[in-house]
Amino acid sequence: MEIAVIGGGHGCYAAAADLSDKGHRVRLWRRDKEAFQPVLESQSLILKDAGGVRKVSLSLASTDLSAVVKGAALIVLPLPAFAQASVASELAPHLQDGQVIFLPPGTFGSYVMAKALAEAGSRAKVAFAETGTLPYLARKHGADTVAVSGRATRLPTGVFPGELAEQAFAVLEEAFPAVERLQDALDGALMNAGPIIHPPLILMNAGPIEHFEHWDIHNEGTQPSVRRVHNALDAERIAVREALGYRAPHFPLADHYSKDGDEWMYGNAAHEKLVDSSDWREHLDLMTHRYMREDVACGLAFLVSLADWAGMPAPVAKGLLAIASAVTGEDLRETGRTLENLQLSGLSVNGMRMMLQQGVRQWV
Repeated sequence: MEIAVIGGGHGCYAAAADLSDKGHRVRLWRRDKEAFQPVLESQSLILKDAGGVRKVSLSLASTDLSAVVKGAALIVLPLPAFAQASVASELAPHLQDGQVIFLPPGTFGSYVMAKALAEAGSRAKVAFAETGTLPYLARKHGADTVAVSGRATRLPTGVFPGELAEQAFAVLEEAFPAVERLQDALDGALMNAGPIIHPPLILMNAGPIEHFEHWDIHNEGTQPSVRRVHNALDAERIAVREALGYRAPHFPLADHYSKDGDEWMYGNAAHEKLVDSSDWREHLDLMTHRYMREDVACGLAFLVSLADWAGMPAPVAKGLLAIASAVTGEDLRETGRTLENLQLSGLSVNGMRMMLQQGVRQWV
């Protein structure tokens, strides 16, 4: 399959290397030419995983977005949620009917990007899909090297608009066989593990993050008290899902840590794989890190606004968002990704379902 991967982060390099390694014709785009130079020169990536270390050739590595996107059946965007609208505006002139844009994970980026495309004048009939996590536990080990310590075994995924779901899933499942079909994009957004696992980790570890040069929030930072907050926050997510009519399985975060529970997105005992790699012992900037700017300001704010819209109590989510607002000096309930800021809070549940099925053009 012809696949475009957009971005230069850990997940972007992992997707480009892994999908190429599996035989797909992968094109990789990155804006930063200087940082991208080793890949541009070799037209390849170095992949490190349980199978060893090997060089993987790309179909194309380029800073020309049009060359990378044109003719791709699938466009993979493992980018931070806060970058989705601006990237959509850049993609708008280059998209073609029938393409599928995959957001792993999405944080309801399906709607955000579709709206941005419509406002940019794009008339391409494209489908968006979003899932609950990156398909890879991965970290870059240099300018052209990515280490993959785990791969997703289950990827619960929703498509927007729903009327394009069948054709979108046909494309997605060829590239990512672990995809599991969900009802719609909001169903997929409420599978996102980032806003559940990361806000307690980054906020309850704020002291050591600011004190130590390197800190592993998934190792020393994951203590029983943090896990109890995880469980309480996840219970609120699941309650919101059920209030909106989304059915089990809900992929509870507890299964990520369990050896005996149902298989989670990265399989059983996924947390052990993550800690054993040592790749998450790293420098963290509390104010600017993706866990704060994406998983709190976008994901947690979105969950809080959904809970309010659905009439569900969410004291843990609201408390964490209030603490994050105090830490950052920014009212994230006001400025974050919320139904109010997306201009969707006036919809009824049935109105939301219609919009999720039909797409944004009738609603913007």
